[in-house]
Amino acid sequence: MSDAAVEHVLTEGDMEVHGRIAGSSNATLLVTCRLGDEELLAVYKPHKGERPLWDFPGGLFRREVAAYVLSEHLGWGLVPETVERDEGPFGPGSVQRFVHEDGASHYFTLRDEPRWHPVLMRLCAFDVVANNADRKSGHVLLAEDRLWAIDNGLCFNTDDKLRTVIWDFGGAPLEAEVEEDLARLAHDGAPPALCELIEPAEVAATLDRAAWLLSLRSLPELVDDGGWPPYPWPLV
Repeated sequence: MSDAAVEHVLTEGDMEVHGRIAGSSNATLLVTCRLGDEELLAVYKPHKGERPLWDFPGGLFRREVAAYVLSEHLGWGLVPETVERDEGPFGPGSVQRFVHEDGASHYFTLRDEPRWHPVLMRLCAFDVVANNADRKSGHVLLAEDRLWAIDNGLCFNTDDKLRTVIWDFGGAPLEAEVEEDLARLAHDGAPPALCELIEPAEVAATLDRAAWLLSLRSLPELVDDGGWPPYPWPLV
């Protein structure tokens, strides 16, 4: 199915809950969405299942959707199709197409394969712009012979929150296409769909980070300033 068709099934399809995905800090449910003859496995994250955080407001599920919107706007295709649903078995939440990953790969295994380096570098740039505070190794999946970035709820804070395991490419120059895409974002501004999902100050901070990364013309390097280490925990 096309991305639009997938989004339609995720948004409008009847949802059957199969159970909770183990190991998730917030309620993360495996579901099937059915619409006519089409059905898709998906991951449903209801607002009701979110644990309160001191540094992020409630409604993390909208940030999951915002990460997909940003990835698509940049043309990078890093995040599986993700939509916001106003209704669901447990109320409003995000619904993301389930990708059938190989069950063994994650960032720390994928980084050893040169063929994945370009997309991992692009993901690094994406996380800088989105200010991802939780890019664990296990949030990078190999499925459908491509890489996907999942669990993007802790993004778009106005404060510097970058915590990621992807520091191996620090100092590497940005690809020309990545520079062009970031320049377009910085020049044209954020898409309306993103502005509907996060606060105006968060949109402005996202554009500022894109402009900063463009000014570097390279991926940022890890700097040990004696403060809070910029890694998530657990690492995988």
